[in-house]
Amino acid sequence: MKVKNTENLVSLENVFKSFNQNKVLKGVSLDLNKYEVISIIGGNGAGKSTLMKILTGVYSVDNGFVKIKGKEMQNHTPSIALEIGIYLVPQEPLLFPNMTVEQNINFGYDKPKHVIREEAKRICSELDWEIDLSRMAASLTIAEQQQLEIIKGLVRQAKILVLDEPTSALTFSETKSLFTVIEKLKKEGVGIFYITHRLDEVFEISTHAVILRDGKVTLKEEIEDVTKDMLIQGLLPDGSDTGYSSTYEKNYVDHTGKPPVLKVENLTGDGFRDINFEVYQGEVVGLAGLVGAGRTEIAEAIYGITSSHSGKVKLGDKDITHMGINETVGNGLSYIPEDRFLHGIFSIGSVKNNLTAQILKNQGFFVNRKEEKIVTKKYVERLRIKLADTEQEIKSLSGGNQQKVVISRILSTNPHLIIMDEPTRGIDAAARSDIYSIITDLKNIGFSILLISSDLEEIELISNRIYGIYRGVCNAHLGPEEINATNVMKAAFGTYERSDSHVKA
Repeated sequence: MKVKNTENLVSLENVFKSFNQNKVLKGVSLDLNKYEVISIIGGNGAGKSTLMKILTGVYSVDNGFVKIKGKEMQNHTPSIALEIGIYLVPQEPLLFPNMTVEQNINFGYDKPKHVIREEAKRICSELDWEIDLSRMAASLTIAEQQQLEIIKGLVRQAKILVLDEPTSALTFSETKSLFTVIEKLKKEGVGIFYITHRLDEVFEISTHAVILRDGKVTLKEEIEDVTKDMLIQGLLPDGSDTGYSSTYEKNYVDHTGKPPVLKVENLTGDGFRDINFEVYQGEVVGLAGLVGAGRTEIAEAIYGITSSHSGKVKLGDKDITHMGINETVGNGLSYIPEDRFLHGIFSIGSVKNNLTAQILKNQGFFVNRKEEKIVTKKYVERLRIKLADTEQEIKSLSGGNQQKVVISRILSTNPHLIIMDEPTRGIDAAARSDIYSIITDLKNIGFSILLISSDLEEIELISNRIYGIYRGVCNAHLGPEEINATNVMKAAFGTYERSDSHVKA
């Protein structure tokens, strides 16, 4: 329903924001009025969270203006934002685990405790959410933590509310209750920015839809004038078409009559359910999806970091479903984790020690120095790792060269299959190109790779086949002829329509 002659609550005018050399926002202009719910959609890294942190005073603008109810904000801070009625419900709950639910609600809010308590009880009743105010926050489930964050915002009677992926941990009924409250708040004149990856939600609760891509607004329309296809097109990079074009070889791998290297059957675990796919020798299979879709959880269950609830994982002809990490590695499965610095390297160790750690760990107390030197030299040359000396600490290398060392360590074990989780995260364009070339070379000499990436252009570029993971479910399978920017985007956002030609591997 279109609302006319409404009062402006927020005006973001030509906002620019950079972090070092990384330009995150590139002249964003966006208005929010009373009675409006503006859904903001964008891929990972589009600038959504940065824009909202500017609104809530966490970040300052480099250029541009932030106006609240017509007043330009100077020295805007989070405390000022709260005072004037702006509240952000974060995607990741920020609670004090050793305080009760009620204490978390009260914290930083200057009102009598009994008034806050009664208001919190009223909101819980209205939402049909059963949360004991005396419980410790540490005992809450993720869904309950998300509910508590929403209650904190509603108790404060915010007039400008930012909801960042609020339904990511809610059940269907909990989501419906939240939508009822959003509709009520909208009618009361509250303005809401609603950040989501779920396109169906956009049409259910929004008055407007906004696409943010690469730090720019590429679409802003009233919801009556928008279709899902328009949203998908707005998310696509400039110049994208329905065909594949790249300098990296993307060949069809004929696996007719050949056994899969990896076969995942009906795998269910925390964050995913009923997952089925196969990976064959000499191909890159991509898992496309957004942050939180469940891709890493799937990889960790396959590798043995976590346990699955049901289903089966076979590596070659061996069932590895309930094996631990040491066993899966021993059977030829390797994993390059998303957080390279935390889980991928020994930061105070040398390049040589990091590169040879896995192949030399079982040789007893004495390390074969000759073999260590030979292996290190081989992979430094093969992957063109730039360093001064193999004895230098790995943390002194660039991110791209650190990643090459991690890949070298994995290759030295001669695995049957490599899981790569966000392999180019945090590295520059030149190193990214090197990693793509390495992956292509590995594929061409017979390695099998399961690639997880939130960069949809990247996964389109180097995958032979792609499975779309959306909200923990495999919702699409794209063969070589179906891989293009539009289809990959649709798969990641859960709007790709299945047909008999791509339901099965």
